[in-house]
Amino acid sequence: MKKLSIETYRKFLKSDLWEKFGAMQTDQQKRLPAPPLQKPYPEGAPLLDLVAPADLTVGAMPLLDAINGRQSHRRFNDAKLSLEELSFLLWATQGVHEVWRGGIAARRTVPSAGARHPFETYLLINRVEGVKPGLYRYLALDHKLCFLRADDRLPIEVGAACNGQGFIGTGAVVFMWTVIPYRTEWRYSFISPKIIALDAGHVCQNLYVACESIAAGTCAIGAYNQEMMDELLGVDGEEEFTIYVAPVGKVNH
Repeated sequence: MKKLSIETYRKFLKSDLWEKFGAMQTDQQKRLPAPPLQKPYPEGAPLLDLVAPADLTVGAMPLLDAINGRQSHRRFNDAKLSLEELSFLLWATQGVHEVWRGGIAARRTVPSAGARHPFETYLLINRVEGVKPGLYRYLALDHKLCFLRADDRLPIEVGAACNGQGFIGTGAVVFMWTVIPYRTEWRYSFISPKIIALDAGHVCQNLYVACESIAAGTCAIGAYNQEMMDELLGVDGEEEFTIYVAPVGKVNH
Protein backbone atom coordinates (compact mmCIF):
# COMPACT_ATOMS: atom_id res chain seq x y z
CA MET A 1 0.00 0.00 0.00
CA LYS A 2 1.37 3.40 -0.97
CA LYS A 3 2.31 5.50 2.03
CA LEU A 4 0.43 8.78 2.28
CA SER A 5 2.58 11.89 2.46
CA ILE A 6 2.45 14.40 5.30
CA GLU A 7 1.09 16.89 2.77
CA THR A 8 -1.89 14.60 2.14
CA TYR A 9 -2.68 14.42 5.84
CA ARG A 10 -2.41 18.17 6.24
CA LYS A 11 -4.62 18.79 3.22
CA PHE A 12 -7.31 16.79 4.97
CA LEU A 13 -7.19 19.24 7.87
CA LYS A 14 -7.50 22.31 5.69
CA SER A 15 -10.76 23.86 4.51
CA ASP A 16 -9.92 24.19 0.81
CA LEU A 17 -12.39 21.44 -0.17
CA TRP A 18 -15.38 23.67 0.53
CA GLU A 19 -15.17 25.13 -3.00
CA LYS A 20 -15.63 21.66 -4.50
CA PHE A 21 -18.32 20.88 -1.94
CA GLY A 22 -20.34 23.92 -3.06
CA ALA A 23 -20.39 22.66 -6.63
CA MET A 24 -21.83 19.23 -5.88
CA GLN A 25 -25.19 17.79 -4.83
CA THR A 26 -25.32 16.05 -1.49
CA ASP A 27 -27.75 13.27 -0.68
CA GLN A 28 -29.73 15.80 1.33
CA GLN A 29 -29.98 18.06 -1.71
CA LYS A 30 -31.03 15.07 -3.79
CA ARG A 31 -33.88 14.66 -1.29
CA LEU A 32 -32.79 11.17 -0.33
CA PRO A 33 -34.16 10.02 3.06
CA ALA A 34 -32.19 11.16 6.09
CA PRO A 35 -30.62 8.36 8.15
CA PRO A 36 -32.24 7.64 11.54
CA LEU A 37 -31.09 9.75 14.48
CA GLN A 38 -30.68 6.63 16.61
CA LYS A 39 -29.67 3.08 15.80
CA PRO A 40 -32.49 0.60 16.48
CA TYR A 41 -32.00 -1.63 19.50
CA PRO A 42 -32.60 -5.40 19.57
CA GLU A 43 -36.24 -6.36 20.01
CA GLY A 44 -36.91 -7.50 23.55
CA ALA A 45 -33.62 -6.14 24.90
CA PRO A 46 -33.88 -5.08 28.56
CA LEU A 47 -34.10 -1.30 29.00
CA LEU A 48 -33.06 0.61 32.11
CA ASP A 49 -34.53 3.99 33.00
CA LEU A 50 -32.04 6.73 33.82
CA VAL A 51 -32.53 9.72 36.08
CA ALA A 52 -34.36 12.37 34.06
CA PRO A 53 -32.35 15.52 33.21
CA ALA A 54 -34.84 17.70 35.09
CA ASP A 55 -34.26 15.63 38.26
CA LEU A 56 -30.45 15.69 38.24
CA THR A 57 -28.87 17.18 41.36
CA VAL A 58 -25.19 16.37 40.69
CA GLY A 59 -22.65 18.31 38.66
CA ALA A 60 -23.22 21.68 40.35
CA MET A 61 -19.53 22.63 40.52
CA PRO A 62 -18.87 26.11 39.06
CA LEU A 63 -17.73 25.83 35.45
CA LEU A 64 -14.52 27.75 36.10
CA ASP A 65 -13.54 25.26 38.80
CA ALA A 66 -14.33 22.30 36.54
CA ILE A 67 -12.24 23.70 33.70
CA ASN A 68 -9.34 24.54 36.00
CA GLY A 69 -9.38 21.03 37.50
CA ARG A 70 -9.75 19.14 34.25
CA GLN A 71 -6.97 16.63 33.58
CA SER A 72 -6.51 13.09 32.32
CA HIS A 73 -6.69 10.32 34.94
CA ARG A 74 -5.35 6.81 34.48
CA ARG A 75 -5.91 5.54 38.02
CA PHE A 76 -9.34 5.04 39.54
CA ASN A 77 -10.38 3.94 43.00
CA ASP A 78 -12.89 1.18 43.69
CA ALA A 79 -15.85 3.46 44.41
CA LYS A 80 -19.04 3.04 42.43
CA LEU A 81 -20.78 5.69 40.39
CA SER A 82 -24.39 6.30 41.33
CA LEU A 83 -27.05 5.84 38.68
CA GLU A 84 -27.67 9.58 38.89
CA GLU A 85 -24.00 10.31 38.18
CA LEU A 86 -24.01 8.00 35.17
CA SER A 87 -27.24 9.61 33.95
CA PHE A 88 -25.57 13.00 34.26
CA LEU A 89 -22.49 11.95 32.29
CA LEU A 90 -24.62 10.50 29.51
CA TRP A 91 -26.79 13.60 29.40
CA ALA A 92 -23.72 15.84 29.36
CA THR A 93 -22.20 14.03 26.38
CA GLN A 94 -25.18 13.13 24.15
CA GLY A 95 -28.36 14.37 25.84
CA VAL A 96 -31.16 15.44 23.51
CA HIS A 97 -32.86 18.81 23.98
CA GLU A 98 -35.10 18.65 20.94
CA VAL A 99 -35.77 16.67 17.78
CA TRP A 100 -36.56 19.12 15.00
CA ARG A 101 -36.66 19.69 11.23
CA GLY A 102 -39.42 17.15 10.91
CA GLY A 103 -37.51 14.51 12.83
CA ILE A 104 -34.27 14.56 10.78
CA ALA A 105 -32.10 16.55 13.20
CA ALA A 106 -31.58 16.92 16.94
CA ARG A 107 -30.33 19.62 19.26
CA ARG A 108 -28.16 18.10 21.96
CA THR A 109 -25.91 19.10 24.84
CA VAL A 110 -22.90 19.13 22.49
CA PRO A 111 -22.53 20.88 19.13
CA SER A 112 -22.50 18.94 15.87
CA ALA A 113 -22.27 20.34 12.34
CA GLY A 114 -25.73 20.47 10.79
CA ALA A 115 -27.13 18.88 13.96
CA ARG A 116 -26.15 15.50 12.51
CA HIS A 117 -24.74 13.88 15.70
CA PRO A 118 -23.24 10.76 14.10
CA PHE A 119 -22.29 8.93 17.31
CA GLU A 120 -23.66 6.03 19.33
CA THR A 121 -22.55 5.58 22.95
CA TYR A 122 -21.64 2.10 24.20
CA LEU A 123 -20.77 1.49 27.83
CA LEU A 124 -18.85 -1.17 29.69
CA ILE A 125 -20.38 -0.89 33.14
CA ASN A 126 -18.28 -2.33 35.96
CA ARG A 127 -19.32 -0.40 39.08
CA VAL A 128 -22.59 1.52 39.00
CA GLU A 129 -25.02 1.27 41.91
CA GLY A 130 -28.01 -0.88 41.05
CA VAL A 131 -26.79 -1.74 37.53
CA LYS A 132 -25.67 -5.22 36.51
CA PRO A 133 -22.14 -5.23 35.01
CA GLY A 134 -22.01 -5.69 31.27
CA LEU A 135 -22.12 -4.02 27.89
CA TYR A 136 -24.83 -1.43 27.29
CA ARG A 137 -25.82 1.20 24.73
CA TYR A 138 -27.22 4.62 25.57
CA LEU A 139 -30.50 5.38 23.79
CA ALA A 140 -30.17 9.16 23.71
CA LEU A 141 -33.61 9.83 22.23
CA ASP A 142 -35.21 7.85 25.07
CA HIS A 143 -32.65 8.61 27.81
CA LYS A 144 -32.44 4.92 28.66
CA LEU A 145 -29.81 2.20 28.75
CA CYS A 146 -30.15 -0.86 26.55
CA PHE A 147 -28.51 -3.99 27.97
CA LEU A 148 -26.56 -5.90 25.31
CA ARG A 149 -24.61 -8.67 27.05
CA ALA A 150 -22.72 -9.72 30.17
CA ASP A 151 -19.26 -11.25 30.14
CA ASP A 152 -16.76 -11.33 33.01
CA ARG A 153 -13.92 -10.98 30.51
CA LEU A 154 -15.12 -7.66 29.08
CA PRO A 155 -12.83 -5.47 31.24
CA ILE A 156 -9.81 -7.49 30.15
CA GLU A 157 -10.92 -7.52 26.52
CA VAL A 158 -11.42 -3.76 26.45
CA GLY A 159 -7.90 -3.21 27.79
CA ALA A 160 -6.47 -5.67 25.28
CA ALA A 161 -8.33 -3.99 22.42
CA CYS A 162 -6.84 -0.66 23.52
CA ASN A 163 -3.36 -1.90 22.69
CA GLY A 164 -2.88 -3.54 26.08
CA GLN A 165 -3.74 -0.48 28.19
CA GLY A 166 -5.12 -2.51 31.07
CA PHE A 167 -6.08 0.50 33.21
CA ILE A 168 -8.94 1.26 30.82
CA GLY A 169 -10.90 -1.79 31.91
CA THR A 170 -10.57 -0.78 35.57
CA GLY A 171 -12.88 2.22 35.21
CA ALA A 172 -16.27 2.16 36.89
CA VAL A 173 -17.61 2.76 33.38
CA VAL A 174 -15.90 2.79 30.00
CA PHE A 175 -17.43 5.06 27.36
CA MET A 176 -16.94 3.70 23.84
CA TRP A 177 -18.28 5.86 21.03
CA THR A 178 -18.95 4.57 17.56
CA VAL A 179 -19.66 6.67 14.50
CA ILE A 180 -22.28 6.05 11.82
CA PRO A 181 -20.63 8.17 9.10
CA TYR A 182 -23.62 8.41 6.79
CA ARG A 183 -25.49 10.58 9.29
CA THR A 184 -22.94 13.29 8.52
CA GLU A 185 -22.20 12.26 4.92
CA TRP A 186 -25.89 12.65 4.01
CA ARG A 187 -25.44 16.40 4.48
CA TYR A 188 -21.70 17.00 4.03
CA SER A 189 -20.42 14.29 1.67
CA PHE A 190 -16.60 14.21 1.43
CA ILE A 191 -16.20 17.03 3.98
CA SER A 192 -17.52 14.63 6.64
CA PRO A 193 -14.26 13.12 7.97
CA LYS A 194 -13.03 16.47 9.26
CA ILE A 195 -16.44 17.33 10.69
CA ILE A 196 -16.75 13.97 12.46
CA ALA A 197 -13.31 14.39 14.02
CA LEU A 198 -14.30 17.84 15.32
CA ASP A 199 -17.61 16.57 16.67
CA ALA A 200 -15.92 13.71 18.54
CA GLY A 201 -13.76 16.23 20.37
CA HIS A 202 -16.81 18.17 21.53
CA VAL A 203 -18.30 15.03 23.06
CA CYS A 204 -15.23 13.93 24.99
CA GLN A 205 -14.45 17.40 26.31
CA ASN A 206 -17.95 17.53 27.81
CA LEU A 207 -17.19 14.20 29.48
CA TYR A 208 -13.98 15.59 30.98
CA VAL A 209 -15.68 18.63 32.49
CA ALA A 210 -18.70 16.65 33.69
CA CYS A 211 -16.41 14.08 35.36
CA GLU A 212 -14.51 16.79 37.19
CA SER A 213 -17.77 18.13 38.60
CA ILE A 214 -18.60 14.79 40.30
CA ALA A 215 -15.12 13.98 41.69
CA ALA A 216 -14.47 11.51 38.88
CA GLY A 217 -11.90 11.42 36.13
CA THR A 218 -11.44 10.20 32.59
CA CYS A 219 -8.77 9.81 29.93
CA ALA A 220 -9.41 10.20 26.19
CA ILE A 221 -8.16 7.15 24.30
CA GLY A 222 -7.44 7.12 20.59
CA ALA A 223 -4.99 4.19 20.64
CA TYR A 224 -7.00 1.03 20.05
CA ASN A 225 -7.12 -1.88 17.64
CA GLN A 226 -9.95 -1.07 15.25
CA GLU A 227 -10.97 -4.63 14.44
CA MET A 228 -10.85 -5.79 18.05
CA MET A 229 -12.91 -2.87 19.34
CA ASP A 230 -15.49 -3.17 16.57
CA GLU A 231 -15.86 -6.90 17.20
CA LEU A 232 -16.19 -6.35 20.94
CA LEU A 233 -19.03 -3.87 20.37
CA GLY A 234 -20.66 -6.00 17.69
CA VAL A 235 -20.48 -3.39 14.91
CA ASP A 236 -19.66 -4.06 11.27
CA GLY A 237 -16.59 -1.82 10.98
CA GLU A 238 -17.86 -0.13 7.82
CA GLU A 239 -21.27 1.50 8.33
CA GLU A 240 -20.54 1.79 12.05
CA PHE A 241 -17.16 1.66 13.76
CA THR A 242 -15.39 2.69 16.95
CA ILE A 243 -14.12 6.28 16.98
CA TYR A 244 -13.18 7.10 20.62
CA VAL A 245 -12.82 5.47 24.06
CA ALA A 246 -12.78 6.99 27.55
CA PRO A 247 -12.70 5.13 30.90
CA VAL A 248 -14.38 6.89 33.83
CA GLY A 249 -13.96 6.32 37.54
CA LYS A 250 -13.83 8.01 40.91
CA VAL A 251 -10.41 9.51 41.69
CA ASN A 252 -8.53 10.56 44.79
CA HIS A 253 -7.96 14.32 44.70
